[in-house]
Amino acid sequence: MRLKTVQVIAALAAAVAFVLAFMAAGIFIVSSLFMAAGLAAIAWLAWSLIRQVRGRTRGRPASGSV
Repeated sequence: MRLKTVQVIAALAAAVAFVLAFMAAGIFIVSSLFMAAGLAAIAWLAWSLIRQVRGRTRGRPASGSV
């Protein structure tokens, strides 16, 4: 069975489409990991700042009292 030119071109186009789809999926996974790392860093920063502010206000008496 001999393939026609249109069939060969369609097969090559399908192969390129699959390669591009897998590349896009890989890029999505990698960017999702970076996004998760960034969110974790922001969450840690917010948590540490909140803890620092809470620790500062506990040891200090209320201001304005004479």
